[in-house]
Amino acid sequence: MKTVTIGKNDSGQRIDKFITKSFPLIPQSLLYKYIRTKHIKLNGKRCQISTRLTEGDIVSLYIKEEFFEQLPDQYDFLKAPKTISILYEDDHILLVDKKPGLIVHPDENYHFDSLIARIQHYLYDKGEYNPKEEHSFAPALVNRIDRNTGGIVIAAKSAEALRILNLKMRDRELEKYYLCIVHGRLPKKEALLTGYLEKNEAQNRVYISQKPNANTRTIKTKYKVLEERGAYSLLEIELLTGRTHQIRAHLASIGHPLVGDGKYGTNAQNKATGYKKQALYSYKLIFRFTTDAGILQYLNGREFIVPSVWFVDDFHTWKK
Repeated sequence: MKTVTIGKNDSGQRIDKFITKSFPLIPQSLLYKYIRTKHIKLNGKRCQISTRLTEGDIVSLYIKEEFFEQLPDQYDFLKAPKTISILYEDDHILLVDKKPGLIVHPDENYHFDSLIARIQHYLYDKGEYNPKEEHSFAPALVNRIDRNTGGIVIAAKSAEALRILNLKMRDRELEKYYLCIVHGRLPKKEALLTGYLEKNEAQNRVYISQKPNANTRTIKTKYKVLEERGAYSLLEIELLTGRTHQIRAHLASIGHPLVGDGKYGTNAQNKATGYKKQALYSYKLIFRFTTDAGILQYLNGREFIVPSVWFVDDFHTWKK
């Protein structure tokens, strides 16, 4: 038998969703049976699968011990460095300036070091995150950027902040701007590019076309030329849709691949600059709420800018 007291980060969930996340060893078929047969109770009483939890509720599980996963003494995120570049932090969110070369989530090759692992390590050391006190929540990222792209990544410290920011991201109430250097000079100094993106999972790349099909998704990329030097242009990009590799592939599709991008450009083009990674940085974020943001309403209208972008000063030294 096990009892769990519902904390702030666990409230608002359906009880079946909470148990699935908190006790993943319980088979789904057994979970529903246990709720129906009162082997799982809420505040000592029978509950429904769809019952929503509130802070302070007590969930009692009268089930076999084998379904209770033991928490490790050593967490994987503690094996990651806790070094992060913080652009902004408050009680609800973190804005981190991710450096190029760091992945945002663990993968099969870099299991112990990622941006989210570093953030969790940092918050653990601050005493703001303790897995033993959380049943179904861990600090999480709201947006992602490619490994070799740098810039602003948003992390939520609470379940409520994560819920709100995911909604605002979906409804495009967060404005994201990038800086990049591309090959060539664009015919228009400012334009909105539209197209259709198709992802090839096997190749880990995307393809852009001007006609839709069943596998494509609409993309919109707005650019402004900030400066031109020789055969290169420094652009500001406003990302109106957020698809995989969108900026890199979209600009390459119109004949202006990013400097340093070996996937959508060519090594021959990039040889002159010596860049080994794409000159792309998520440098500015604006919270532009058009609907109520609850506990995050204070962020409305706030603008955050990365103070230094690695390739911009370099670009200013190139010959005109």
